[in-house]
Amino acid sequence: MARRKRTSLVLEKAVRRAASINSIDPSLDLGNGLTLPVFSNLIETMRTRENAYNSALSSLDKLYREMLETEGELGDMTEHMLMAVGTRYGKSSVEYGMAGGVPKNQRRKGLRGESLTVSDEQPSFVGSVESKNGNKPAAIT
Repeated sequence: MARRKRTSLVLEKAVRRAASINSIDPSLDLGNGLTLPVFSNLIETMRTRENAYNSALSSLDKLYREMLETEGELGDMTEHMLMAVGTRYGKSSVEYGMAGGVPKNQRRKGLRGESLTVSDEQPSFVGSVESKNGNKPAAIT
C-alpha cells in the first residue's frame, strides 16, 4: 500500500490569505518584515518542500516494492539451493545438514496420539492463594 501523501491545510489557508491581501494592495508592507512578497516567497518555499516530501514518499514506496520483490526471489532461491543440495548429496547427507536442512535420519516422527513436545519435568502451575495480610496471589510449583 502506498504511503499517504501530505497536504498542508496551513499552506492552503496561506494561499487564500495571500490572494485576499493581494486584492488590498500587491505591495502591502505591514512593518517588521511582514510584506506580501516575503509571505508569497514563504508560501512557495512550503509548496516546494511539500512536493519534495511527497516525491520522496513515492520513491520510498517504489524502493519498498522492489525490496519485497527481491526478498521473495531470495526466499525462493534459498529453498531451491537447499533442494539442489538434497538432490545432489541426498537428504540424509552431512552436506544437506551443512546447507541448513535437517537430514532425513535425524527427523523425529511422532506416533499418532503422541504429543510433539515431551517433557520429563513435572508440570508447574500458578494458583491464587489469599494471604493473611491481603489478597495477593502466590505462585505454587
